[in-house]
Amino acid sequence: MPSLKALRGRIASVKSTQKITSAMKMVAASKLRRAQTRVEAARPYAQRMERMLASLAANVAGQPNAPRLLVGTGRDQVHLLVPVTGDRGLAGAFNSSVGRLTRGLARRLQSEGKTVKILPVGRKGRDMLRRDFADCLIGDVSFAGRKSIDFADAQAIAARIAGMLEAGEFDVCTLVFNRFASVISQVTTELRLIPVAVPEQAQAAEGDAARRAMYEFEPDEETILARLLPQNLAVQVYRALLENAAGFYGAQMTAMDNATRNAGDMIKRLTLNYNRARQANITRELIEIISGAEAL
Repeated sequence: MPSLKALRGRIASVKSTQKITSAMKMVAASKLRRAQTRVEAARPYAQRMERMLASLAANVAGQPNAPRLLVGTGRDQVHLLVPVTGDRGLAGAFNSSVGRLTRGLARRLQSEGKTVKILPVGRKGRDMLRRDFADCLIGDVSFAGRKSIDFADAQAIAARIAGMLEAGEFDVCTLVFNRFASVISQVTTELRLIPVAVPEQAQAAEGDAARRAMYEFEPDEETILARLLPQNLAVQVYRALLENAAGFYGAQMTAMDNATRNAGDMIKRLTLNYNRARQANITRELIEIISGAEAL
């Protein structure tokens, strides 16, 4: 059994850890409220734009002059994966779930003879994927040390993806991120950015008539799409960044709450062991005193 001094040191150490985890839980809860408000405000616009472009992609599919940002290159050989993770840990399985889905998707594509390129957004995703797919990494994006993520950050990522598409460096681009469902639930999501995903069923969007709607462009189609398509790419990336931020704080708050509870349970067990050891020492000393007195 450990000595009383060792038990006191362990109890003090666990109490210090409990204070840290409790403070991190409160900080995460405070940041979660702001992040949740931002993601809930961004969702309707992003979802509506996604549905509208899905309808537009269905209408222009097969046309030789269709924009690449809308219908892709027409090939399916080179895939660009963009996993979005956090720059920090201590959030349970939040980051590893994105890494696991990305690794599975990359292995499946490689088994089909496809070429895989990975552009991780977030330091944790880069570190996880570097172990198995170092040859596939073409760079990384990190927001470490940043207090908040702005739309300009998403525009920079979108511009990089669009530039790679124009240079013919990939054919299909897929975004992998954690969608914020609730404080205790984040859903790992796979979203195809390029070409824009078209619902398989006519009713999947807004009905067959809406999906095949004809759009009138003012001033002209080329001018509108030249601005709308890069904007949509940035909006979808921004939505993923906001979902990731809200999900990260939710996962971190849950993980720190569990850690605080576990630390409290450990303190109780260590205190019980300390009291038992102390009582045993007192009993032994009393026995020694009584035995000495009887010997006299």
